[in-house]
Amino acid sequence: MNLQISHLRNLYLTGVLTATDLVKKLDDKIGFENSRNIWIRRLTLDEMLSYAKNLEGKNIADLPLYGVPFAIKDNIDLAGIPTTAGCPEYAYTPSKSATVVQKLIDAGAIPIGKTNLDQFATGLVGTRSPYGACQNSFNPEYISGGSSAGSAVSVALGLASFSLGTDTAGSGRVPASFNNLVGHKPSCGLLSTHGVVPACRTLDCVSIFALTAEDASIVLESAQGYDEEDAYSRIAMAEAKIISDKSFNFGVPKLEQLAFFDNVDTPKLFKQAVQQLESLGGKAIEIDFEPFLETARLLYEGPWVAERYAAIRDFFETKSDSIFPVTKQIIGNATKFSAADTYVSQYKLKALQRKAEAVWHSIDILVTPTAGTIYTINEVNADPIRCNSNLGYYTNFMNLLDLSATAVPTGFQNNGMPFGITVCAPAFKDKQLLTLAAKIQKLSTKTLGATGFPFIK
Repeated sequence: MNLQISHLRNLYLTGVLTATDLVKKLDDKIGFENSRNIWIRRLTLDEMLSYAKNLEGKNIADLPLYGVPFAIKDNIDLAGIPTTAGCPEYAYTPSKSATVVQKLIDAGAIPIGKTNLDQFATGLVGTRSPYGACQNSFNPEYISGGSSAGSAVSVALGLASFSLGTDTAGSGRVPASFNNLVGHKPSCGLLSTHGVVPACRTLDCVSIFALTAEDASIVLESAQGYDEEDAYSRIAMAEAKIISDKSFNFGVPKLEQLAFFDNVDTPKLFKQAVQQLESLGGKAIEIDFEPFLETARLLYEGPWVAERYAAIRDFFETKSDSIFPVTKQIIGNATKFSAADTYVSQYKLKALQRKAEAVWHSIDILVTPTAGTIYTINEVNADPIRCNSNLGYYTNFMNLLDLSATAVPTGFQNNGMPFGITVCAPAFKDKQLLTLAAKIQKLSTKTLGATGFPFIK
């Protein structure tokens, strides 16, 4: 079944489909077979039906997400369902849902399950989980991307209309690129993180995976909003127009600053994407990407890794043997940083923020590959740290520089694996980025995720 939101909404409004019918069909389709390691906890048919029955008698026109099924990364709370963060020994059962989840349910959406992730949201690969490595929706030999692994694959395979992930270093964009999806990383604080297991609390975002940019925009509208219970929530600023309908300037890194990690296909695909943006009225301007790269290196080479330790400190100190080996190694590095190191890095970040801000005087948006290449699961297992680091080349700086970003699919490599670009801008330019992403999709996208359903322009 085509789960694109506009398509489902039309079926509901015309009476061809009911939410109860949809839930039953999805339950049959998903079954309890989990060969790609997508799910940590699927909702039962009765659990899904309880949400569907709550919609009975309600006006479809009043609920923008009426009967729309969605998946939830398992570091985000759903009332009555265990939250594991990818670690069984860490699990707890929340009495209420995360603020963002409740907003979506209130808008009519139906949760269908909790998805697999790199443990404690630490990784961009989707392999660092005791629940098994999540497999790519196009080829199970390849990684799904992470840490929001199952969230992306569930949507790409047509098991959910959209899903929630989190994005601290790229976890809401890399899996989107690897599965032919749109992945939106909102401005920090736009979506509440109350009820989310933190990775780096000062940087964490709840992200959205969707089949189309238009779907992601609909979800964002329902999910956003200031939350008194989240100390990092921010009131959204009015969006000053940065992208003209006829012309705009977009920055691209200098040729020598682009990295594709020996992939022979992706440089050509990125060049084609730049040409597509030019056909939409954009003017490409080379920028110095070094301040962004320096900022990216701070995230894992600097004391911000100590935030990951702080988030699970008591658990790490008492039950470290239950933590996935690579995850334990990364978080364990936090103890080498002192308070003085943290201040020194904060000073460096402030200087880099000032350098990066100068870029926006000459460009409206910045465009990069979402990832320079993709790896097989075996390649990642053989060299987990290097592969993960390469995947963060274009993503790790975003939240440190307070940017909003949208990953959008733009083509396929010769091996059949998807490729995409990311468009980003300063905070609170989310709607404009999604509008531009929708235009890019109309030029480049032919099918929805890995479903085979055509993208209807």
